[in-house]
Amino acid sequence: MQQNIAFFRCIGGASGDMILGSLVDAGLSIGQVIDPLSKIVPDEFDIEFSHSERNGMSGTHLVVKQSPKGEIRRNFQDFVSLILGSDLSDRTKSKSLEIFETLQRAESKVHGIPSERVHLHELGQVDTLVDVVGSVLALELLGIDRVYCSPFPSGSGIINISHGVVSVPAPATEAIFTEFSAPIVSAPNKSHPTGEMGAAILCTLSDFDHPNINLTNKGVGLGSRNPDSYPNALSVWIGSSFEFQSANNLVILETNIDDMSPELLGYVQEKLFLIGARDVWFTAIQMKKNRPGTMLSALVPVELESEAAELIFNETTTLGIRTRKRTEK
Repeated sequence: MQQNIAFFRCIGGASGDMILGSLVDAGLSIGQVIDPLSKIVPDEFDIEFSHSERNGMSGTHLVVKQSPKGEIRRNFQDFVSLILGSDLSDRTKSKSLEIFETLQRAESKVHGIPSERVHLHELGQVDTLVDVVGSVLALELLGIDRVYCSPFPSGSGIINISHGVVSVPAPATEAIFTEFSAPIVSAPNKSHPTGEMGAAILCTLSDFDHPNINLTNKGVGLGSRNPDSYPNALSVWIGSSFEFQSANNLVILETNIDDMSPELLGYVQEKLFLIGARDVWFTAIQMKKNRPGTMLSALVPVELESEAAELIFNETTTLGIRTRKRTEK
């Protein structure tokens, strides 16, 4: 079944700002995100965005700016209450709460305390709500049915957070990677491209696979830093899924004909293409008593075999059809 899909390519890692920025860069109106969120936390934030470059990649750099009113510190239950009390769709509420639960489990595991006692530090401000709910809402507004994600760059070095100096990726990010068995690839030295927020959003929402996609749009979200060693960017591909037709799902129908005009054979070829034949061709052959004839061959999906055979019987003078399954070499 065809679905609208989004495939996040973690070129330079991921953060909440980069995820939302990539979706805005893909054509989403920022007002469509700001207006619903402003009803949840009025006058607490603004979103600034600009078109820029990171090491040759062009995209949108988005930053959530909190107002003085937005400096209030919140815990997980505060965020849950705000989401449940909002006018957002049930789907956006559900997915947003799943992401917050991912964050809560990670913090609980890292600090070794029950989840209800977890205290938010950097994540306790309004930008966390905007990143999480904004990203989920943006995907809904773009009509995305399913989300995919590439492997995460591992990052390296150290970073200074409220708990002190820690290695990269930070412990909570590692906990999220571990819970979801996220695929990790090597990254440039002295880089810390994937943060806890980016990991939580993408791990919760995504399948880690490269989808078959008919690409219709793309967007790039840019991080704040602009290192020389790699593009600090997150790309999203948007399009529709499709199923790859394996040769093992095809069958060849063949029949020999020596008493039909070429004009009628051309008509049969057109009819076969109309019902879904992958290919139809003719081969000149010699039949009994040295009569010249034509072999009609049709390559069709297995599920169309009966329909194609019936069409050939009805529209030609043949008395029999050979079938054989096409196999990959």
